[in-house]
This record gives sequence, structure tokens and C-alpha cells, in this order.
Amino acid sequence: MQLRVLSYNIHRAIGIDRLFRPARIAKVLRHHEADLVLLQEVDVGVPRSGMLDLADEMSNAAGYPYHAIGLNVELSEGSYGNATLSRWPIIRQRNIDLTVGDRKCRGCLYTRVALDAGDEPERQIDIFNMHLGLTSQERVRQVGTLIHAPEFAALRATDRPCLVGGDFNDWGTLLAPIFTDILDFECATNHSGGYHKPYHTYPSFSPAGGLDKIFFRGPLQLVRRRRCWMGLTRIASDHLPVIADFEY
Repeated sequence: MQLRVLSYNIHRAIGIDRLFRPARIAKVLRHHEADLVLLQEVDVGVPRSGMLDLADEMSNAAGYPYHAIGLNVELSEGSYGNATLSRWPIIRQRNIDLTVGDRKCRGCLYTRVALDAGDEPERQIDIFNMHLGLTSQERVRQVGTLIHAPEFAALRATDRPCLVGGDFNDWGTLLAPIFTDILDFECATNHSGGYHKPYHTYPSFSPAGGLDKIFFRGPLQLVRRRRCWMGLTRIASDHLPVIADFEY
């Protein structure tokens, strides 16, 4: 079966023009027709985003019957975090706390999705959707926390496919070798043939940093990879989305 995955820091649906326009994000999602969507900076009940549940809004507006939300940052009104949207049932979910000390709260939303492969036996996939911290030491510790989470540790005993994606906030190549050289993942968002040379996704209007990534392992064949740099994505958020197409 074919599987399209998209990761996108939506910046609370506030564009670089400082306008709150969730319809622009939904239009980007509809245009690319991904099967699994990993979103970061998703508001729920926050005044700046109209008190909306953006996970629910994006899920409904872009045509995803299933979604999960992992809230990490509590504000005076509302909160925000990561959301995963799916065309298929989400059968497990847990928000993994990646907060380091007194730094800003961070998390990784774990989900397991039961893929509908038509007449074939049910297939499942594990997804880790995360938004890491701003300092290198913080990010390394957060990846260490993720590795020791029960859901991630269980990967060693299965060949079930797995995706790790989101906003890594990694301007260099500090984290990629941890996943590719130590944890046996492949990167789906590097330039073709470019070892640890990620697509630049931030800032969206003039990308200079490859902050947004998708890693994969298991019986997935990468068919196509790209960043989504078009007129709408240059203004809809301060990040560009990245997309990976797989054959499973």
C-alpha cells in the first residue's frame, strides 16, 4: 500500500503576516492529501487563535476522521502542543513528557494507527510526533528520554514500521546521526543522496534551516521526498511542511 506522511509546524495557524488564518493551513493539508499528518504548535482554547481546538478544526476542515492531541504548554487561557491526524483509526496514544528541568514544557505524541490495506490483513504503524527544545543540550536529553520511553523501547522487539517526525529545532546535524547511525532509522527528509543534508524549512519565506524532519524504520520503502515550498506555504506559517511517500 502507498502511504503519504506530512509534518508541519503550523505556528498556531498564525502566518508570517501575523494573521490568524486556519483556513490556509487546512488548504495546504487538503492540497497534499497526506494519509498521516504530524502537526506542531497546535492551540486548544487560546485567545490568539479564537479559543478554537485547532486539532479538531484541522481534522474536520482537511477531511481526517481521526486525530490525537498531546498538550504540553499550559497558558493562562488554553494550551498548545502536537497533533496527529489520520485517515485510519488511532488505536493507542500517549503524550510523552520531554521537558528538561525548568525549561519550556515539551512533548512527543505517540500514536499507533491501524492502517486499512483493503483485503490484506490489518497493518499497524507507530508514530512519534515531537517538538524539541531550543538548545543542543536540551535536545540531546529529550531524545534520550524518548529512547527510554516504553513505547520507543518496545521497537527493538518488533519489525512494525515506525515514524519519528516533527520540529527538531536542530540547525546542525547533531540529532540525525543518533537516529540513523545508532537507532537504525533512515531520514526521509534529506536531499536525495545527501548524507545529513536536510531540506531547509525555516523560515518559510526564506528557508535557511532544516528543522523539520521525518525518520523511518521497518518495512517501508521511501518512494519520494520533498518540502512544500509554494506561495501559500510561504505565508501560512513560519515553517514549511515536509512530505515523504512510502510503499508499505
